[in-house]
Amino acid sequence: MKTTLLLIAFFIGGSQLIKTQMHITVRNELGNTEEGVSVTLYANEADYEKEQNPVQSGTTDDKGIVKFKELNAQEYFVLAKKGDANNFGGGEKTGALVANRINKVNIIIQ
Repeated sequence: MKTTLLLIAFFIGGSQLIKTQMHITVRNELGNTEEGVSVTLYANEADYEKEQNPVQSGTTDDKGIVKFKELNAQEYFVLAKKGDANNFGGGEKTGALVANRINKVNIIIQ
């Protein structure tokens, strides 16, 4: 009976409850997590370079994590900024996200 209830709770209307998500942890050059970092996702490199047409934006919490929900299963360009620190020159593009999963990414700012 428990298995049946679990399956019913997991699938509603034929679709999974978990949407494609990405949790980004931002760290500084020393490896410490960074709170208050502005993080923006872009769907392509041209928008990333011009900083236009963001897909989603957010700010890291006290654990250095920002969560993005309801994303497409694709690659994203990530712009992370806090004061003069940013992730330019490395770690700017994610791999393709896995659909219906929580994808985890680490970004270093310096």
